[in-house]
Amino acid sequence: MRDEIEPSAIVLRALSTPRRLTIVRWLADPTNHFPPKRDGDLVKDGVCVGFITKKINLSQPAVIEHMQVLAAANLVTSKKIKNWVFYKSDATKIVEVLGELSKNLLDAELSDMPKR
Repeated sequence: MRDEIEPSAIVLRALSTPRRLTIVRWLADPTNHFPPKRDGDLVKDGVCVGFITKKINLSQPAVIEHMQVLAAANLVTSKKIKNWVFYKSDATKIVEVLGELSKNLLDAELSDMPKR
């Protein structure tokens, strides 16, 4: 049972802070939350960690730590362009983990419900 719910627990931990949840929301719609960039495309390549740092008003090491937690949960992907790391949300993975999360949370409850 533990093996089945561990991925959901990792995702919940990753999204358990308002800052990380906010970053994921921003990355889901980068053109509305970040300025255009010189190197690469916001949607295709992602958002530079510097833009995220400036917008969320945290130190770069703090933002990098948040991004590493989100990446470990497979909610974002990273790409290095020149000397910068760019992050983007992984919409397919987010939908997948939310589906798994609802399955893990509701399966036990639904199996305990009386049949009609």
